[in-house]
Amino acid sequence: MNRYVEKRDRLIAEFLANGSPVGLAKDTSNLFRDRTQSAQRKLDVRGFNQVLAVDPVAGWIEAEGMTTFADLVEAGLARGVMPAVVPQLKSITLGGAAAGVGIEATSFKQGLVHHTLLELDVLVGDGRVLTCTPDNAQSDLFFGFPNSYGSLGYALRLKQKTLPVKPYVRVEHRHHASIAACFDDLARQCEGDADFVDGVVFGPDELVISVGRFADHAPYTSDYHYERIYYRSLRTRNEDWLTTRDYLWRWDTDWFWCSKNVGAQNPILRRLYGRKRLNSVTYTRIMRWNSRHGLSRKLNRLLGWHTESVIQDVDIPLEQAPPFLDFLLRQVGVLPIWLCPLRAKDARFSLYPLRAGQLYVNFGFWDTVKSRSPRPPGYLNRQIEAKVIELGGIKSLYSDSYFEPETFWRLYNGPAYQALKAKYDPNGRFRDLYAKCVLKA
Repeated sequence: MNRYVEKRDRLIAEFLANGSPVGLAKDTSNLFRDRTQSAQRKLDVRGFNQVLAVDPVAGWIEAEGMTTFADLVEAGLARGVMPAVVPQLKSITLGGAAAGVGIEATSFKQGLVHHTLLELDVLVGDGRVLTCTPDNAQSDLFFGFPNSYGSLGYALRLKQKTLPVKPYVRVEHRHHASIAACFDDLARQCEGDADFVDGVVFGPDELVISVGRFADHAPYTSDYHYERIYYRSLRTRNEDWLTTRDYLWRWDTDWFWCSKNVGAQNPILRRLYGRKRLNSVTYTRIMRWNSRHGLSRKLNRLLGWHTESVIQDVDIPLEQAPPFLDFLLRQVGVLPIWLCPLRAKDARFSLYPLRAGQLYVNFGFWDTVKSRSPRPPGYLNRQIEAKVIELGGIKSLYSDSYFEPETFWRLYNGPAYQALKAKYDPNGRFRDLYAKCVLKA
């Protein structure tokens, strides 16, 4: 804590030394929207990356904002606990998941990452660092910080709820040949004794719900960190056993299935990558390099393809999940699709409004869609946004968005945001949420 206080005070001094708008200087990002580069000052927060404390009895873990979930998991497992929600990729940071939206297979019980937060220190626009809890004087910022994407301030220290763990996870893969049967089963599993629930859509007649339960012992354990690929196993297995650590990172090795875009599922290239480079950190670096230099765009143009990046996570009420999936299969055609149920335990988080107690299904779909004829910018993404609104859902803002201002502020609680902005960043030291998430400033 002494080192954290020293770093915090240095950052405050740096922040106050210049009154211009600021951004973050950091090495990693899990945002998938290209941003307009500007000459704004960058606050170097890379040193805020330490786990500060773990209390398995009280049930919490405390860490600085740039601490990755890879480090949080290691610190927690050493004490017999895990963060209550562990997003799928090792490079996601605790502060990033708090400022954005983080989800995983415990979310049907625990909600999103921000529903499991107990406390956070936020650097706000006048240079103060405010400790925010659900019931102190800064509770409005505690409930308004999630989905603010650094537009209200930066989280420097956070405390998150933990869950006790066992050494192994038994995973049951439940296969379904119809959309209706799949979502009926998903609802049943969320009411049972499972510790983890998620699923994958491989096609309209091939859907798998995966149900995980902690176990003290395992007859064997599977390794999906090198030659074997986890998502492919779902299609052929009814049961699997993993260590708890390997279960938590089952999606990271192949970025779900997106490692195919960098050749990592080719057996020869996979061996060339090697075990240490088969992870989301490597793939993100490759994709960011490609985004900067436009190699894929140039190649597709040469081959006569027009492309649109469709990288989205959306949360749809369970009862509307079947028609939304039908829409995705007919209009978008991206497969596989990740399914992850979630239930918000608290409706007070103002900028990402979910109905408390309502079971939602997160649909994650991430690919590039090609066509031979040109289409307007955001052609498919705009259709997806319209369908999400029609079905009473909400969309994460880590990727491309095309909302008009009036629609955006209606969906993401403009009045609450403007009140928070006026109170905690009256001089505009941080970029506006719409400017960041839609205009890509």
